[in-house]
Amino acid sequence: MNEPATLGAIMAAEIAEQPAVFDRILLESAAQIRRVAEKIERARPRFVVIAARGTSDHAALYLKYLVEVGLGLPAGLASPSTVTTFRVSPHAKDVLWVAVSQSGGSPDLIASTRAARTGGALTLAVTNNPASALRDASELGLDLRAGVERAVAATKTYTATLLTLWLLVDAWRGGDGQAARELPPLAEKAVGDEAVVELANRFRFAERMLVTGRGFSYPTAREAALKLMETSYLGAQAFSGADLLHGPLAMVDPGQPVLAALSPGAGGEAMGPVLDRVKERGGDVHVIGARIPGLPSPDVEVPFTIPELSPLIEIIPFQRLALSMAVARGHNPDSPRGLSKVTQTL
Repeated sequence: MNEPATLGAIMAAEIAEQPAVFDRILLESAAQIRRVAEKIERARPRFVVIAARGTSDHAALYLKYLVEVGLGLPAGLASPSTVTTFRVSPHAKDVLWVAVSQSGGSPDLIASTRAARTGGALTLAVTNNPASALRDASELGLDLRAGVERAVAATKTYTATLLTLWLLVDAWRGGDGQAARELPPLAEKAVGDEAVVELANRFRFAERMLVTGRGFSYPTAREAALKLMETSYLGAQAFSGADLLHGPLAMVDPGQPVLAALSPGAGGEAMGPVLDRVKERGGDVHVIGARIPGLPSPDVEVPFTIPELSPLIEIIPFQRLALSMAVARGHNPDSPRGLSKVTQTL
């Protein structure tokens, strides 16, 4: 990839496209999603297993929360290497297998999806490439409709995946998707909020950073840490607020930057004791997300939406933070060192 005239120009443009991508999905995907949801409902799966890698793995974690909270079904993340490395054939009766991949080209996801289908699963590919081998391997498919994404650091394909998965679960449980109609203008506000620039300047020279969240914001924390690692080359680690208290809290030093993603509702409220403990350790706590009584005021307040949909908006300031920090450090986030747009794993 040729380096653009301005560092991060491509990533910045793709972050700014997200409101339009939301509009396109809401306009063009409803019928396809409804058909897939009807087929899933007829199959009446008892379990949902999700296979993904990288950024898509964080979308898979989001789907896990949606299924468990919104449908009451057990859901888990697959280990594709059980098929490709350990040569195990899964017994997948009564399973909905969802393979999430922007490119649809990772060999381990393709192989494990084929094996799951052979083992009795109903298989669904969620991909930005409807002509991919992963789509061919799956019985059902959903197209992300995000358009070509040129920057290596995924932005618009991530939020397109989240919206598509939410619409699927909402249709599966009999909803009309109406709550998502407010997303495009909320995303516009998040894209234009310059409060994140101050955070980027503050953390320009940071070498370590911790990101945390609970519930629907935990996938946001995971994705935010990945964006910071792959664009700014710093040591960013993500933990759920609950897991943070089970040991990793000990690594928080006085003055260490700690970013908290707070969604409205029970997940965000549950972060209160976590942030109290982090502050006791001297952590430099900064909040991106909802304004919650009794918790620290957000450095970057995210426009309010329902808890299930908050990750689609709250990730945008984190994307902009990663972009701004990378550029401030002299890196090109459009083409991070050692990475390519499509990663082939076996």
